[in-house]
Amino acid sequence: MTSQVSSTAEQTDAALVGEERASGNGGEGKEVRRLDRVIIRFAGDSGDGMQLTGDRFTSETASFGNDLSTLPNFPAEIRAPAGTLPGVSSFQLHFADHDILTPGDAPNVLVAMNPAALKANLADVPRGADIIVNTDEFTKRPMAKVGYATSPLEDGSLEAYNVHPVPLTTLTIEALKEFGLSRKEAERSKNMFALGLLSWMYHRPTESTEKFLRAKFAKKPEIAEANVAAFRAGWNFGETTEDFAVSYEVAPATTAFPPGTYRNISGNLALSYGLIAAGRQADLPLYLGSYPITPASDILHELSKHKNFGVRTFQAEDEIAGIGAALGAAFGGALAVTTTSGPGVALKSETIGLAVSLELPLLIVDIQRGGPSTGLPTKTEQADLLQAMYGRNGEAPVPIVAPKTPADCFDAALEAARIALAYRTPVFLLSDGYLANGSEPWRIPDVDELPDLRVQFASGPNHQQADGTEVFWPYKRDEQTLARPWAVPGTPGLEHRIGGIEKQDGTGNISYDPANHDFMVRTRQAKVDGVDVPDIEVDDPADDSGRGAGTLVLGWGSTYGPITAAVRRVRRAGERIAQAHLRHLNPFPGNLGEVLARYDKVIVPEMNLGQLATLLRAKYLVDARSHTQVSGMPFKAEQLAEVFKEAIND
Repeated sequence: MTSQVSSTAEQTDAALVGEERASGNGGEGKEVRRLDRVIIRFAGDSGDGMQLTGDRFTSETASFGNDLSTLPNFPAEIRAPAGTLPGVSSFQLHFADHDILTPGDAPNVLVAMNPAALKANLADVPRGADIIVNTDEFTKRPMAKVGYATSPLEDGSLEAYNVHPVPLTTLTIEALKEFGLSRKEAERSKNMFALGLLSWMYHRPTESTEKFLRAKFAKKPEIAEANVAAFRAGWNFGETTEDFAVSYEVAPATTAFPPGTYRNISGNLALSYGLIAAGRQADLPLYLGSYPITPASDILHELSKHKNFGVRTFQAEDEIAGIGAALGAAFGGALAVTTTSGPGVALKSETIGLAVSLELPLLIVDIQRGGPSTGLPTKTEQADLLQAMYGRNGEAPVPIVAPKTPADCFDAALEAARIALAYRTPVFLLSDGYLANGSEPWRIPDVDELPDLRVQFASGPNHQQADGTEVFWPYKRDEQTLARPWAVPGTPGLEHRIGGIEKQDGTGNISYDPANHDFMVRTRQAKVDGVDVPDIEVDDPADDSGRGAGTLVLGWGSTYGPITAAVRRVRRAGERIAQAHLRHLNPFPGNLGEVLARYDKVIVPEMNLGQLATLLRAKYLVDARSHTQVSGMPFKAEQLAEVFKEAIND
């Protein structure tokens, strides 16, 4: 889904969520209110289609031109017990007429498909918010499953909210009578009824959803038309029922984006496209050796669709085989990638060390999730930083790159490929579940904007021996990058040894010489330390006297959105605070030490127990203050804003 945007200005977040800017009367005598932003959460059983419902609402919102951010949240089980709290699946969408950065702290609207969905999400819903409840599910047995002794719809416990009781199941079955479906088959379309109702409430386009449904169920046209009918019935219900007397408009975010063609994109999809673009810009075949693991599997699924772009995917029998095949492809002259999450990185560690020793380009894409062990497969965390930095035997340094938003995963993939190819080294790309599954608008770049990643393979001898003989030395290095030559197997005259045992400098022969080992270890470290990364930029608005802030917030990875939203709130409250964000975590930007030294206080929010803060304290001897969270969920902007205010006034 793409849309054209022609404005160049940028706005900050509005001070209040859902601020009403104008109101008037719409068609059929119903009032239409203008809002600047809305946060909606769809919640139901893991079989109720909440992710599909959220995806479709998001697609229509993107095509309408709103800025948006999403947060899918679902159980790890393939099919959790129906109607239970562990089985609740939700999808939160924040959309606005201006620039936004997060999926929102709390929903303005909760759509609860059953008692479990209501109970699991009610604590996040602020007083005065709208709750749309499927009353058909609030019977004795479903309520008992989640501990409701009496119906919350009748005992007064929801008086603080605007509750809209809607018999979604009954209305859906009634709307689909003519299709001759069984009750169970008809019930499955209740999520489309809910989507139609919400589409009416917020004036979302409908044509693309109907087209999508007909394409999705093309082999079962009667099911396709039933879903379309349920969707239309939901829209018509909103238009005619007296319970919904008001609908809402959120105008396109015409001032939030630079001109260009935009589409909604998730982090994993953006990362996949970035890898494909890197392969094309390097003029190399792209090879993925991977083993399916949540939340990285979508990259394997997506790349497998693009053989026409020179992409080859291999679904291996395990994590070790996946990276082994990828490293073999790198040796053969491909842009090689392996994708995984934290548990898979642990299994791949020996082969990553081998890639360090062989000095071959290899991208290790780690979509982080909650740990340890299998931990929280569908939840987010940033706890693999130290594993990426040090999780190998011996001295095995690896550059580390981290994207900051779902759309930024595209650029981060290109940057990781640049480093891997230019410096002949494995590179970690640290995304996480929040970025992988979340989505936002992405400006589709022109090909001319993409970097040139082409490299030169070794083609002949590169060293002259004392007797004048021309030979090939596989470890003779580029003076600037310290990269060794990349010799494609089978090239005449370029035969050389590979393997994990230490190499002799230059010749690549096996060497147990202590002095040579010391030299090679230090050289590999110097190569990574010398990777060319841009200086870190600091957002520090000075006061009237030209004096900057005394407090700096430093983040990395997916904390960018919540941190930036929180910094905006703190500044609106009249406080001065600076912000910087790290993309390169190894090596750090060259000016990072100087930046940290300028501030009296440095706050480092992380979704771990302080891993970046530990590195900063060790390297720069600064008193970096950690603010940590390991709940499996991203930070909330309001929570961080309070932390920042307290630090400023401490």
